[in-house]
Amino acid sequence: MKQQSLFITFEGCEGSGKSTQTRLLTKWLKDNDIDCFFTREPGGTPASEALRAVLLNEKIGLQKKSELLLHCCARLEHVENIIKPHLSAQEVVICDRYLDSTRAYQGYGNGIDLNIIDNLHEMIIGNFHPTKTFILDIGVDILRERISRRKSTNDRYENRDNNFHSMVSLGYREIAKKYPERCVLIDATRPIETIQLRIQQEVKSLLS
Repeated sequence: MKQQSLFITFEGCEGSGKSTQTRLLTKWLKDNDIDCFFTREPGGTPASEALRAVLLNEKIGLQKKSELLLHCCARLEHVENIIKPHLSAQEVVICDRYLDSTRAYQGYGNGIDLNIIDNLHEMIIGNFHPTKTFILDIGVDILRERISRRKSTNDRYENRDNNFHSMVSLGYREIAKKYPERCVLIDATRPIETIQLRIQQEVKSLLS
């Protein structure tokens, strides 16, 4: 494997195991002497983290399009101040959520026209997309079981109803179909080690 810049994103519903898989991939890359940087959305910069606190707090009422715009604001700060500089330094950037989350949650989940989301991204962020996206796929029943094991939370998205999460899950599958060259849809109910091996094989091929 050789050092080169890659922008790798992880997507999936709540409880899909993204945090575990991003952590394992980051460790594997570092163990193989590949410079990498982990980050998340919304977040990554002080401004984006402040917007994250608003976006995830269900006690703060937001219009659906306000959610969309705040995600875009957080992403612009993140891309320009964190992601692009690390890519320019020839690092592998691993990001927990990106544009596909907006498509799945604000588009399929909240019912905002996908053309609005994509046009807004193009207008604000430009033609900037991941090299590879891993989508961890789980059903609503498993999602609820995993969320129930977490500590109490005021997360705006975790606490949405089953219909919302079903639409988000469907959205991710549709996104994987629409962008097959970029997206890898993975059954997130499989063993952690099996999932990670699949991810490592994909990344290794990109670095070869």
